[in-house]
Amino acid sequence: MSISGIKGMNDVLPDAVGVWQFLERSAREVFGTYGFAEIRTPVLEKTELFCRSIGETTDIVEKEMYTFADKSGNSMTLRPEGTAPVMRSIIQNRLAAQDPVAKLFYIGPMFRYERPQKGRYRQFYQIGVEAIGVEDPKIDAQILMMLHHFFNRIGINAVSLEINSLGCPACRPDYRRQLIQYLEQRLEPLCSECQRRYQTNPLRVLDCKVESCRAATTDAPAVVEHLCGECDQHFSQVRHYLDLLKVPYTVNVRMVRGLDYYVRTTFELVTDQLGSQNAVAAGGRYDGLIESLGGPALPGIGFAIGLERLVLMLDQDVVSTAAPELFIAALGDAAVEQAFILMSQLQVQGVRADMDFQGKSLKAQMRRADKLGAVHTLIIGDDELRSGQAQLKKMADGSQTSVRLDALLDLLT
Repeated sequence: MSISGIKGMNDVLPDAVGVWQFLERSAREVFGTYGFAEIRTPVLEKTELFCRSIGETTDIVEKEMYTFADKSGNSMTLRPEGTAPVMRSIIQNRLAAQDPVAKLFYIGPMFRYERPQKGRYRQFYQIGVEAIGVEDPKIDAQILMMLHHFFNRIGINAVSLEINSLGCPACRPDYRRQLIQYLEQRLEPLCSECQRRYQTNPLRVLDCKVESCRAATTDAPAVVEHLCGECDQHFSQVRHYLDLLKVPYTVNVRMVRGLDYYVRTTFELVTDQLGSQNAVAAGGRYDGLIESLGGPALPGIGFAIGLERLVLMLDQDVVSTAAPELFIAALGDAAVEQAFILMSQLQVQGVRADMDFQGKSLKAQMRRADKLGAVHTLIIGDDELRSGQAQLKKMADGSQTSVRLDALLDLLT
């Protein structure tokens, strides 16, 4: 009996890896330009980290986390998101003592137990960014500018930026009370999930995708109408700087985030190309998160991008393939040996080169070169070994150039 993979945890096959590498490489280039450095955290953390940061009443903690006891009886969780582990690392490694301002990014797998669907899996990959130690709204605008820059860099334009403000611990409690009172008058049309959580996590009702819930909350009070003076000024400044940078956006007063740590600026990059899973990037401010985890009272803002969703949207033409620059077709033992030497010399110099290892006919070797998408082919036989010259064929148009075998390295490097 063969063993299949786990549902919702997919293989990334060799013909798709180039696209993933392109996205990862582009992220490193763009984020590095803005002064962000890469950090790598373990995929396994103590469960308490996510309960304290994400929130006990969130869907992630209540339903979706992969949690288990290790052999010592400690509760462990495969990370469902990347922000909390980065905050834990900042605290544990005392990074704030070295510099209270940290600009970090990460790339890696996350894990949530939910129904697999297009662009949404149980093991999924994220590119995330975290900026710590800056409260100024200019950093909010710079983060959003960088996100805009990244999507332009990878050639995805069918997205739009939506922003909102969720207030702060000073102004949100009053809004929360008013929203609960509003929802209590409209419980019947709400879905069972929203009826269950409207008191513990009322903001999530506004984000519910069930049509009856959306219709019932059409005229719900908006959090931006209940901001304190400081939050209102902060949100105004974020919009001002986005306007200065000419970053297009719309204010979506219904947009909330599913994690308890978000305050003030929140945002999503959405598309109409992926059905109901329309968010390809999302994030916001989490000014009290580090302190709540036992660290210093530092503000923070960040976002995460779903890699699988980018792959679905990406124009494959922007990704260069890893096709061989040269395929060497050899006939005869001496020629095969010389081809092996040439191929190895070229590879050491960084040239993508390949050859046949199975003793196939010349016709079969040429078919192999064509299948691999080789840019050039070189045929070597007894005559070519005696003369020291061979024909270098350009596969795209069939044109040929006579080249000296001892000069091939210089020609292709």
